[in-house]
Amino acid sequence: MAAPAALQRSVVAPAGRHTASVVFLHGSGDTGQGLRDWIKGVLSHDLSFQHIKVIYPTAPARPYTPMRGSLSNVWHDRYKISNDCPEHIETIDSMCQALTSLIDDEVKSGIGKNRILLGGFSMGGGMAMHLAYRYHQDVAGAFALSSFLSKTSAVYQALKKIEREPPELFQCHGTADELVLYSWGEETNKVLKSLGIATTFLSLPNLYHELNKSELDKLQAWILKKLPEQP
Repeated sequence: MAAPAALQRSVVAPAGRHTASVVFLHGSGDTGQGLRDWIKGVLSHDLSFQHIKVIYPTAPARPYTPMRGSLSNVWHDRYKISNDCPEHIETIDSMCQALTSLIDDEVKSGIGKNRILLGGFSMGGGMAMHLAYRYHQDVAGAFALSSFLSKTSAVYQALKKIEREPPELFQCHGTADELVLYSWGEETNKVLKSLGIATTFLSLPNLYHELNKSELDKLQAWILKKLPEQP
């Protein structure tokens, strides 16, 4: 099989010595730069750290079934936006390969897998959970903002067979989300917890399918807890 093409990415470099990395995946139809700009607008500055590089890759455009096959920057295809239909596993696995190349680049630059966090917003959070719990169970942790997994997700199947302690999960969801229902995120968290994942689940009252400052501030604190500065 041909090696996947390198993903375009927007990068926020650390202010000091680089000792850890965060891969932050955008939602469907967005780009890495778009997510970075959105976060910058909410916080009034970049999500940035003294020692952590933040990488925002962009999903390549592909036909997307929920948009009647129109091209969209999505991490994988979906049959529909619902938690009760099968996952489009072929496109999920193909994108996990492309994202693994990005993780490999960080490792080659001297960053250990235990100093890498994988996360995202919406579809990006779902993709990060596939990446962390099926392919890279030795990363420092995963985060999922306004995200969900299908009831029959391959992530759940993988966790039933895991032979090591899986990465911790930080999850947030707005109670007023009308696109990815709050109940889908809550159910995902309950199942993951039952399969041995140490999780934090933050309910964000009256928040729609969006990001807010309180959520990003808490995420930033969690990132620093998982990836502390090294002497």
